[in-house]
Amino acid sequence: MNDHLYRWRNREIRKQIEVIDGKEQPTLVLINALYLNVYLKKWMEANIWIYMDRIVYMGKEVPHNLDGVEVVDCSGKYLVPGYIEPHAHPFQLYNPYDLAMFAGQTGTTTLVNDNLQWLYLTNQKKAFSLLDDFMELPVSMFWWARFDSQSYIHEEAEIFNDEQVQAWLQHEAVIQGGELTAWPQVLKDDDRILYWMQEAKRMRKPVEGHFPGASEKTLVKLKLLGASSDHEALSGEEVYHRLTMGYRVGLRNSSIREDLGHIFKELQNYELTSYDNLTMTTDGATPSFMEEGLINRCVQIAIDNGVSPIEAYMMATYNAAEQFHMEERLGSIAVGRTAHINILDSIENATPVSVIAKGKFLKRDGQVIDQNQKVDWSKYDIEKLNLKWDLSDADLQFSMPVGLKMENDVIMKPYPIKIDPTAEKIISQDEAFIMLVDREGEWRINTIIKGFTKTLGGLASSYSLTGDIIVIGNSKSDVLLAFNRMKEIGGGIVLAHEGEIIFEIPLHIGGMMYDGPVGDLIPFDKKLKKILLEHGYEHKEPLFTLLFLSSMNLPYIRITPLGIIDVKKREILFPSIMRH
Repeated sequence: MNDHLYRWRNREIRKQIEVIDGKEQPTLVLINALYLNVYLKKWMEANIWIYMDRIVYMGKEVPHNLDGVEVVDCSGKYLVPGYIEPHAHPFQLYNPYDLAMFAGQTGTTTLVNDNLQWLYLTNQKKAFSLLDDFMELPVSMFWWARFDSQSYIHEEAEIFNDEQVQAWLQHEAVIQGGELTAWPQVLKDDDRILYWMQEAKRMRKPVEGHFPGASEKTLVKLKLLGASSDHEALSGEEVYHRLTMGYRVGLRNSSIREDLGHIFKELQNYELTSYDNLTMTTDGATPSFMEEGLINRCVQIAIDNGVSPIEAYMMATYNAAEQFHMEERLGSIAVGRTAHINILDSIENATPVSVIAKGKFLKRDGQVIDQNQKVDWSKYDIEKLNLKWDLSDADLQFSMPVGLKMENDVIMKPYPIKIDPTAEKIISQDEAFIMLVDREGEWRINTIIKGFTKTLGGLASSYSLTGDIIVIGNSKSDVLLAFNRMKEIGGGIVLAHEGEIIFEIPLHIGGMMYDGPVGDLIPFDKKLKKILLEHGYEHKEPLFTLLFLSSMNLPYIRITPLGIIDVKKREILFPSIMRH
């Protein structure tokens, strides 16, 4: 259906009624289907009639005329609703289209996506055209509306103004506001974001929080301000406390926070009698982490840790649909719902053998069905990166007194720089040059990073939170070599060492995303990690390090387009400098 947006037109509904009257044939019939009824929380048997992309009948009847109708006998199988990923960041090297098609293969047939990169990569008109075109996909694609950049950027007022945010909130494919990373400002005095939160709630669109480590008092205040949900609970205790306050809670199993298993174990201490306000998310996991799927893995972890299968499937389906007020459309196998159905071999195995998305098979008996679709990104003014400037030796001046010390993949602390930053090469065992430079070549900020690499000559990346260019390495000549190669290929991540290019991932969609299947991207991700680990990267997810260097929702010090910033004080310690 392309009925702008996610509503069936009158003539389509009349056709669906004609199927029941025998005047029109269904397009797919599932007989002898043992399915999960999420309203009764029990397994029931029915014959299911599907017309195009909608379930039109559930019951004992079979259509009188089955000539030309595809009939599938589901005897011995178990049917559950298509899984919902309620918190996707579809830009972690992969792109939203290829992520959706990859997710669908293991049963995640609906994604609720971050809109941040569209704000950076294209204009509003083109972005909305893209959202509408994504409706043609078999996987349902919804979005959320950001209220802040998650960093400090020069264009904050241009991108996050009332006209822009309101337009996104009013778009029918946008079903929530957030995620709210600028909550400290809202707590303090930011009435502009508070107004957007209230507008979202007025439209019956929930506001998702991002509240890691928040105290009880802070969580209470944020609930009063309008927050609906949060996905940052790190323990069973934190989940339980959020539930007591009326939050809906997203339980995370991601590449940087594999919390799900231990959270379910800890929740057993609280003797929960209801899981109705819990969902599960992979929260923008890296490509290799998703090799075995998305929400199917979360369901499996829940079942393997003592959650009843019915509750586990409910968390992955109906609970998420209800959170977004979409339960009349998604999240159940019932009359009137979109025909997203996973067919399982057993109740205890959450990875489906067959997947139906919008009434068509995405996977059948273990075989993926090619949809023969492709996205022309140039239609939305999203092209290869075309840098019209060069990096020079004059840019490689690192005289800053304070550097970034990595505490883990994403948390940085300030430290005093004691090495000689004027040398061509750093010989310290764990320090490297780092520079963030404007995509347009207008400004740069240079310092030293401790803990990223011991020996790597140079890395250049157009993949970053703000879309600006990151260079890291202990050799200025290798840094320049990596940058020049990244520029030559039209964006990506490039590693150089001892005068040679040793690795590259082309990211031809705006310099941020790989233009190809996630399955093809996974080996790149694995190889990048392997090389960086060999060169002394001491943590787990280097992609997250690159992505979150500029993220102001993480402590303690960040390198942003405005300069090096103390996160807690919200103060610019050292401003970025103009290159010209």
